[in-house]
Amino acid sequence: VQLQASGGGLVQVGGSLRLSCLVSGMRFDEGSVGWFRQAPGKEREGVAYIRRTDGQTYYADSVKGRFTISNDNVKTTVYLQMNSLKPEDTAVYYCAADPDHYVTPFFIQEYDYWGQGTLVTVSS
Repeated sequence: VQLQASGGGLVQVGGSLRLSCLVSGMRFDEGSVGWFRQAPGKEREGVAYIRRTDGQTYYADSVKGRFTISNDNVKTTVYLQMNSLKPEDTAVYYCAADPDHYVTPFFIQEYDYWGQGTLVTVSS
């Protein structure tokens, strides 16, 4: 299994970005994928999660209503649409996957595979 994250960049407050996580080695309806982020000097935290068998999603309270995670069946890509971005959203964003259908959404140790990070910078 390999993950390739992309889509980060510099955006102004209130702007939008869409992150992509290309998942190779897992079927489009297999397992779980999570997006995490790590800001300088802070621990890595879960942001959004999707269970690809049934589309169940979970979001951190800090991003609810602003971020949307989705699974593209054809492209085997998981997206994170980020709207109304705030300076506190600045971080390196990582996608992670596990072949198990049921994992604790934001429990880092349950994910076997990680992509490289993509930097999101929100300027005020």
